[in-house]
Amino acid sequence: QGLSVMGPARQGRGAQVATSHQLCTSQQHLCSPKGHKGLQKEPLMILVWEWPSKQVPNVSRDVCRELYSITGCQLTTERQLLHQADVVVFPHSRLQPGWDKLPKERLPGQNWVWVSLESPSNTRALAAWNKTFNWVMTYRQDSDIFIPYGKLVPNRSATVNIPAKTNLVSWVISNYHRTQKRAEVYKNLSRYLHVNIYGKANNKPLCKDCLLSTISKSKFYLAFENSIHRDYITEKLWRNSLLAGTVPVVLGPPRANYEQFVPADSFIHVNDFGSLEELATFLKTMNSSRYQQFFAWQRRFSVKLYTDWRERICAICTAYPRLPHGRLYPDLQSWFNS
Repeated sequence: QGLSVMGPARQGRGAQVATSHQLCTSQQHLCSPKGHKGLQKEPLMILVWEWPSKQVPNVSRDVCRELYSITGCQLTTERQLLHQADVVVFPHSRLQPGWDKLPKERLPGQNWVWVSLESPSNTRALAAWNKTFNWVMTYRQDSDIFIPYGKLVPNRSATVNIPAKTNLVSWVISNYHRTQKRAEVYKNLSRYLHVNIYGKANNKPLCKDCLLSTISKSKFYLAFENSIHRDYITEKLWRNSLLAGTVPVVLGPPRANYEQFVPADSFIHVNDFGSLEELATFLKTMNSSRYQQFFAWQRRFSVKLYTDWRERICAICTAYPRLPHGRLYPDLQSWFNS
């Protein structure tokens, strides 16, 4: 990934850590991840410099253990604990260009994490953060810490639940921009079939508790991403489609990328068809048995959504032992746009 090794060795908290990190004094080597905390009993401390969402939860208790059975992981938002933190988390949505809001110095042995769930198309001013972060935490599978919007987890229920259907296709859209690919595809598709549109863009916002029950009445859901990038597969697939009990019609990365996350027979890709008229015909003429085949995944899996930032940040502790220490991303923008 074109990562550079940091110059001086970084010693963490306590003499034991300093000793283990002497392995990293040479610029020819990336630090061994084993040394940093391997000899210590105290929890790994993760300082979230600014919480990613507007609601800042109470993390003073042992939330990683209580909520997610992750032990030895202490979260904090108290900046005065910077000198004790092993990891400092910086959500891109809260970063301002310039260094005025960042710590003035990085402590020896401390790793900084850049976090983003937005796509490159919606991420600005990345060039300002060259040679700043040790690790990246995004929806991309090749991130140091991978945080997807959702995943399928094995279950043994062997049951299929398809909600009753009263209409063909629905779409929830808040930010409609005519220049986006999804707007163009919707406009052309709607020439051949009716789409029930909800959301702020159509002055039909759905309350939080109404969303799934409303969408579930549709046979198909337009899981159209706002921009097309590798691995950028959001709640439009996981929550609005699969969890709601509709069949997703996806617009995003290529089919092969979706198939890394969900079974090939669980969704319809816009690119599967030579034209949007063909797609519309396929949706309108589908018989019941063919439709039910799209739900076969339910016999083996259920949907897990990731919505709590506490869970995502606790995941850093799980990943920590295998993460490389003592390196920097020299060009964050090049990595994210690759």
